Amino acid sequence: MPDIFDSGEHKRRQSEAEESLPELVQDVEERSTQDVQSEPEDHPDSERNERVHKPKHHKRSVDDYSEVMRRERPTQNSIGAYAPKPLDVAFSTQNPDEDIILLLRQHPITQLKWVLIALVLAAMPILFTSIGMFSFLPDSFYAAGLVGWYLLVLGFIIESFLRWFYNVYIITDERIVDVDFDSLLHRNISSAKIDNIEDVTATAAGFAATLFDYGTVVIQTAAEKREFEFPGVPHPSRVTSLINEMVIEEEREKLEGRVS
Repeated sequence: MPDIFDSGEHKRRQSEAEESLPELVQDVEERSTQDVQSEPEDHPDSERNERVHKPKHHKRSVDDYSEVMRRERPTQNSIGAYAPKPLDVAFSTQNPDEDIILLLRQHPITQLKWVLIALVLAAMPILFTSIGMFSFLPDSFYAAGLVGWYLLVLGFIIESFLRWFYNVYIITDERIVDVDFDSLLHRNISSAKIDNIEDVTATAAGFAATLFDYGTVVIQTAAEKREFEFPGVPHPSRVTSLINEMVIEEEREKLEGRVS
């Protein structure tokens, strides 16, 4: 049988409920505040802070893992054929955080052929004049011909030097780069990442190559260009050792999770 309250009892209970209402509201507000404070902040700022404080793997210096480069000092001579850790040198496709470890050109002794040709061409007018071959020409014609000849010789020398100077082979901490400079209007740049290198060999054939310590370094890769050839570069065995050390370091980075 349901309880039936009279009006007096109903008013009394209503009065008690009204008196306890402020306490109930205050209790609910305190619990809501505690729940909000205990919840983790789901905010982009917290995610950003987490990323900022997340430890990063710093790139090791080449001296830390390469015995070859540990013995080499940085050089400012960017004209040489063997320039380890060159200073103030950059190339067009270089990445902002990419460091050049070794800059190579063909050994100067390999350029002896065009130097001798230039000397012979320069001496030919003197030889022909000494035997009187151009004695029948007027002096003005002879002088104009002499100027034109030496301009051609000078052009040959400049072209040969630029072809040697800009045909470079670059080893960075990320890849190998082969720059083929055919002329002022044409050049070709090929590259392959260090982790794509599969095999490196060095050959030095002949008495001159052994005497002056230069040779050809051949690099087999899994990149688009399957084979890179650095002909006539100084210290080929040293270059081969460096590339092998870099390949080992690349594998170590993958195993330790240091690859970005």
